[in-house]
Amino acid sequence: MRKLFGDSSVKPCVAFNLRWRRGPFGGGNQWLGQLDPYLRRCGYETVSELRKGVDCVVGTHAGLNGGLTFSYADVLRAKEARPELQCIQRINDNDVRKGTNGMNAHLAECNRAADHTVFVSEWLRDYHAERWFDRTRPHCVIHNGADPAVFHPLGAHGWKAGEPLRVVTHHWSDNVAKGFPVYEAMDGAIADGRLRGVELWIVGRWPEGIRWRAAKTFGARAGHELAAVLRECHVAVSASRYEPGAMHPVEAMQCGLPLLYTADTGGTVELGQRFGVLMGEDFSAAIDEVRERYGALRRLVLSEAPSGDFMCAAYRRLVQSVIGGG
Repeated sequence: MRKLFGDSSVKPCVAFNLRWRRGPFGGGNQWLGQLDPYLRRCGYETVSELRKGVDCVVGTHAGLNGGLTFSYADVLRAKEARPELQCIQRINDNDVRKGTNGMNAHLAECNRAADHTVFVSEWLRDYHAERWFDRTRPHCVIHNGADPAVFHPLGAHGWKAGEPLRVVTHHWSDNVAKGFPVYEAMDGAIADGRLRGVELWIVGRWPEGIRWRAAKTFGARAGHELAAVLRECHVAVSASRYEPGAMHPVEAMQCGLPLLYTADTGGTVELGQRFGVLMGEDFSAAIDEVRERYGALRRLVLSEAPSGDFMCAAYRRLVQSVIGGG
């Protein structure tokens, strides 16, 4: 192993197998856009090629069609020549989320190169452990976080009793599995007068067949523009099914919004159990509960919600540990 940490002339080198792109290119791109500059600020060299001098690979995936700067097969070949090379695999997907039948096997094959595996939620870890992952192998859970320079509660106004409760959801995808049947039903309940004192804001895209009756709609937004809309609201809602580690509830919570969530939202349930209220078919019951608990939930969100700085610090500690042989 190269001499590290004790020699100021040698920086530990981390290779990401994904190249950051400007714009909204999914959760993996957001993850990389935060972690890469964070590690550089902490004294690491970061590259997107598997070249000589790399001490640790921090890898993710880019779907079933590639899109990586190097493969996990490349990592295995490099480890044959340099057994000290370490590899961390970040797993943030599965087959059930999008109805595919090859992602689980793909991730399992990639995992052959991993010395340590990171799952973005306990739910996702348990899902893969039921199918192929060996829990005795080194692994941990690091929840996703959004950029705190963008998604923060400063300037937001909390809900006050007597005011309409403004509920928001935002999605780049118009896939019906993102929870649109639930959002459409909530919109209908508001329009019919069955759900009073509630406003629903829909940000992003939605299935063509939906005709919103009461909801206030916004086109797709990202970054500061999206965060500004979120800070105008009081509560986020997520009914997206089987999400391993969705960004939309994280972005909303970092803007100070407690969470309404449904039982089959995958990893989002872990966030909802701490920072929100479970929502069944009776929207009124959940809305009443979130109003009753709003002050306590908001204080908890403001002090403990996931954040990009927490996420990056967890990865930095892990990279340091695997390079140092811990």
